[in-house]
Amino acid sequence: MRIVVALGGNALLKRGEPLTAQAQRENIKIAAQALAKIAIGNELIITHGNGPQVGLLALQGNAYKPDELYPLDVLGAETEGMIGYMIEQEVGNLVPAERPVATLLTMVEVDPEDPAFNNPTKFIGPVYEEADAKKLAQDNYWSIKPDGNKWRRVVPSPLPKRIIEINPIRWLLEKNTIVIASGGGGIPTMYDENHNLQGIEAVIDKDLSSELLARELGADLYIMATDVQAVFLDWNTPEQQRIKRVNPLALAKHVFPAGSMGPKVNAACQFAEATGKIAAIGALGDLESIVAGTAGTHVSNKAQEMEYY
Repeated sequence: MRIVVALGGNALLKRGEPLTAQAQRENIKIAAQALAKIAIGNELIITHGNGPQVGLLALQGNAYKPDELYPLDVLGAETEGMIGYMIEQEVGNLVPAERPVATLLTMVEVDPEDPAFNNPTKFIGPVYEEADAKKLAQDNYWSIKPDGNKWRRVVPSPLPKRIIEINPIRWLLEKNTIVIASGGGGIPTMYDENHNLQGIEAVIDKDLSSELLARELGADLYIMATDVQAVFLDWNTPEQQRIKRVNPLALAKHVFPAGSMGPKVNAACQFAEATGKIAAIGALGDLESIVAGTAGTHVSNKAQEMEYY
């Protein structure tokens, strides 16, 4: 079976943890244990987020020479290498020595006319108190928005159109390689009027980019691994219900928070509708059970309207 796993931010850095290499590596070690188990007998493609990491790199650059900041596409490429290296090493330590693991820098094309460029919504970087965030926004010409009870920087998040390195990813899979690709949603790029590819100031949503990757690779299963057991209706209320299986049309009738579960639900519905295959959302620690169909929320055209645990 060909499986794409999109690692949520909790797999790399839990909310409130320091943005250190050691903290990230400890979390990745835990993720690697789950990933190595499902790699047995399956083709595996791993994607990951990069919001805190790309934000930290931007802050570091700003502290050095604000007038010479590296653009977000370059910072995205840096995080693909940094995070991919850690995942590659920790997964490689757990799978048989003859099973290759490779990280591929992945560019993703977006539309220069995407309306997202006029409405930044994608959170990057650490969280701040409101007063600190507003001062940083004023000093650095940022857009900022509330994130829970804190504030964070936001940047445009255009829709992914095409995975540019899709063929090299296929070639690696043909050689039984575990592939780490499209990290952080991929490096955002677009073609100019002369059809030259160039980077842009944006961050692509990792769940939607991973969905496109899974679809283009013909994946049998697309999993979004996060820090909750499943998708819940009426979350955090006495009436909350944990969804086991659901038809994408039925799930799309419900509204989920834009900053957390919303993009995952949208990506799951999109994948299931377009491919007829299964998309799943669940806890990283339940990865084996999600593959077996006994944990997480499974979105499928073959499912009844909605089944609960």
